[in-house]
Amino acid sequence: MSRERLNFLFLNVGHFLDHLFMLVFATVAALRLAEEWGMSYAALIPYATPGFVAFGLGSLPAGWIADKWSREGMLILFFVGIGASSILTALADSPIEIALGLLAIGAFASIYHPVGLAMVVHGRKKTGVPLAVNGVFGNLGVAVAALLTGTLIDAGGWRSAFILPGAVSIALGAAYAVFVRRARSSRSAPPVGTGVAVEAEAAAAIDRATFVRVLSVIVFTAAAGGLIYQSTTFALPKVFDERLTELAGSATAIGGYAFGVFAIAALAQLVVGYLVDHYALRTVFAFVAGLQAVFFALMHELTGVAAVVVATAFTFAVFGQIPINDVLVSRIAKNEWRSRVYAVRYVVSFSVMASSLPVIAGIHAGWGFGALFVVMAVAAGGILAAVLMLPHAGTAGGAVSARC
Repeated sequence: MSRERLNFLFLNVGHFLDHLFMLVFATVAALRLAEEWGMSYAALIPYATPGFVAFGLGSLPAGWIADKWSREGMLILFFVGIGASSILTALADSPIEIALGLLAIGAFASIYHPVGLAMVVHGRKKTGVPLAVNGVFGNLGVAVAALLTGTLIDAGGWRSAFILPGAVSIALGAAYAVFVRRARSSRSAPPVGTGVAVEAEAAAAIDRATFVRVLSVIVFTAAAGGLIYQSTTFALPKVFDERLTELAGSATAIGGYAFGVFAIAALAQLVVGYLVDHYALRTVFAFVAGLQAVFFALMHELTGVAAVVVATAFTFAVFGQIPINDVLVSRIAKNEWRSRVYAVRYVVSFSVMASSLPVIAGIHAGWGFGALFVVMAVAAGGILAAVLMLPHAGTAGGAVSARC
């Protein structure tokens, strides 16, 4: 395997672990911890809020340090730090202690998106498919979080769900450190692509007014998308726990259904990644947002097999949106400050994700998940309206300002 492909593999595995760690607690809280600690689900999940706040706010310093210091060094810190934090979280004996552990996990998890995505698109003319492949790994992390956590809960208790992934991440951090050291000692090219001149020319082609316009759309859709993504991924195990009573009777079974939905939906990024590299991004984005609104509205009171089918459909559309925002960033930002632009995109998205946890808890306690799906349908409609403000263009092969 070439150095560049091995580097890409490390980046993909990092994305997988990033999302896995951020959702372990969602399954633990829904299926075991609330009962063990004598708390309701709605009372327990707000303790995850500090972790998601750190996940968002940490993106800004992480992106700045990566641009000024070393993206590879920050990725090593991500692997080791998030692994150690997960193991420490397993030692928690109270809600406050687990909140502190999740805070540490979120802080180190915040490193990945501004750093890893900037490394993925560096030197590439067409970024849709590479971002989609990387996104699939992230979504598989979401899927495996539910399945792995449910299985480990049944096999060895909730603490093992934090310990095992933590140990694996630390080992990967050590392996990546060796890889980077060897790459730097070599006289050959660095592990990431070398098409910097191409991407710099493309980013320079966009005028200031278009930049502001596109960035505004990115920020708004990232915010609304953050609410939708968090509601979908964090709440789905509990939704299935309530609505699949005749189909799933254990933590493993519920985790298995969630895994199936997330795994199928992960393929959406490959489809959308190909489409945005070959067709007008504005059209693709509008279609994806419209699908979200329709399927959220349909999910309102569904149960059983119908709930699984529609959940798969709306999750497919939700995951399909992710690479579109990242492609937009790659087309308007130059390499030397791209990590910071990704940081802005993700600090908005993840801050909304953090603040949405109490909203999810409140809606669930007061009106149930049916109301939550109505809220998500409205948010998806807002995304569609914002997307229609992107500049018109031809196909994805033109200049940056014409590729929306």
